[in-house]
Amino acid sequence: MCGIAGIYYFDDMRPAEREMLVSMRDTMAHRGPDDEGIYLDKNIGLVHRRLSIIGVETGAQPMSNDDESLCIVYNGETYNYLEIRRDLERKGYKFRTDSDTEVILHLYDEYGEDCVEHMNGMFAF
Repeated sequence: MCGIAGIYYFDDMRPAEREMLVSMRDTMAHRGPDDEGIYLDKNIGLVHRRLSIIGVETGAQPMSNDDESLCIVYNGETYNYLEIRRDLERKGYKFRTDSDTEVILHLYDEYGEDCVEHMNGMFAF
């Protein structure tokens, strides 16, 4: 099972500390031996440890959408992600990967917080 963690400071003048994020990520090494990732932008930082199951070659996280306006770390399983993907493709979304994470990212782009109403599974992001 993967591991996700993050920092968000309400004070947008306080930068998220890279060293703290790296420590958080590395503490979870046992949760995901296949890959690791970090996203850092001003007062927010996200980290991910990966156990590759779906999207093995192309599912690296944190993952951003095409215009980099959204970034996600995700863990779990969305049982209906292929159905969701087909629906999003019909709406014009393009996918660069076969990862369920990218599906969730585009689903959030489409529906915002209500995206979870479309998801069947057990997950955190």
